[in-house]
This record gives sequence, C-alpha cells and structure tokens, in this order.
Amino acid sequence: MKPIVLIPARMASTRLPGKPLADIAGLPMIVRVWQQAVAAEIGPVVVAAAEREIAAAIESAGGRAVLTRANLPSGSDRIFAALRTFDASGKYDVIVNLQGDLPALDPATVRLVAHTLESTGADIATLAAEIDDPADRTNPSVVKPVVAWNQDVTLGRALYFTRATAPSGAGPLFHHVGIYAFTRAALARFVALPPSPLELREKLEQLRALEAGMHVAVARVDSVPLSVDTPADLEKARKLLGKKTSS
Repeated sequence: MKPIVLIPARMASTRLPGKPLADIAGLPMIVRVWQQAVAAEIGPVVVAAAEREIAAAIESAGGRAVLTRANLPSGSDRIFAALRTFDASGKYDVIVNLQGDLPALDPATVRLVAHTLESTGADIATLAAEIDDPADRTNPSVVKPVVAWNQDVTLGRALYFTRATAPSGAGPLFHHVGIYAFTRAALARFVALPPSPLELREKLEQLRALEAGMHVAVARVDSVPLSVDTPADLEKARKLLGKKTSS
C-alpha cells in the first residue's frame, strides 16, 4: 500500500481565526505540522489549503500545497478535493488525514495510524488514549470512543463515538485522537454520503462512517497530542516548542 498524508487547513477558525499561520517559536503552526508529518517518512505530505496564504507559507518552507475551495463543508471534503488534484491517477491508496493544529505531534503517531489501517484491513483507522484526568470523563468536549478492544487493549474496532460518559460501569474510558487513515475507496465513499442522524445529533463526523457500516479500527496511544483550538492552547504550544527550540 502507498500512503499519502494530507493536512487540511483554513484560516476561518471560529475560536482562533488565522490559526494555521499563528507563530510558534518562529514558524507558522501549519509549517510545524507539515514538518512533523514529513518526519514520519511514510509518503508525500501535502497541505490542502483553503487560502492562498497558507499554501504560500508551506511552499516557502519547501513543501507542497494544493489550493481548494474555501467553502468545503469539512476537512474530509478538503483532503479529498486535494487528493483528486494532486493524485488524479490514483497512485496513493492510504490517505492519512492529519489535522493542521497539532504542532507537537510525534511522527510515530502518523506511522501508527497508517500501519493500523494496513494491518487490519479496515476502511478507516484512528487512535485513542486512556483518559487520566477525572474531569475529562464527563467533559462533552472530550470525545469518547466505545471500542471492542483486543485482549491487551492495544487494538480494537470502534462501536461508537460519543460526547457522553461511555461506556458505563467500572473500567477505563478513552479519549479519541482525531487523526485518521482511510483507504482511498473508503474516503471517496465517506465524502459522498450525506450527514447521518447520529452524526448530526452528536456533532461527530466519524459516526457517519459507523452508521454506513464501515469498519473503523482503533489503535491505542499513550497520550493525546496538544491540539491548538484556543488562544490558551496557542500559548501552551509556544511555551512547549519554544523550550524545545532553545534547548
């Protein structure tokens, strides 16, 4: 199988407008994410940019970007549009959808999600980490995958995703890490489907795949990478990566 990493990025973030170009220790955030994806060394990395200035930042750093329509409804639609432009011949058949707000991401995480797709034969692969903060168990902003895990709780199949506290009863809960790998056919099918009832109810796009009967594999990781969604998150990233740069 031949993977490609696609990173959707747009300037119109509700909570942090212009965040792809937010400076983090001297580099735009989208460039830092692109660098981490390149370091994974699994295949080409392309930024699916909604605006010309994002593409220009990546190209100035030596990377590749595809300009997409600004009004596409989701990141999945954006990477699919970029894929059809960049790889019209269909050379790449494992499509990693990497969010553009993960500047401190471990490249091994990118390798893991692609490997999970390839090794399980699933339609889609994603990641989860055990919740270690009790407050996150009831926080609706923390999406919890309900997973049928294997015996050593390292790999499983997603049964559901929810903002509620689930499953009930004694035992660990997990925090979904929103990085995905799709087979090319699964991505094409997914973006062609209309939003599903549970997707609209929970406001979780991945439920569309489950309602359509798609197999979503889940691999366990040790921790949730820092996601930059707010000004406070941006300050955390600046402190974290500023220390790494100066050390």
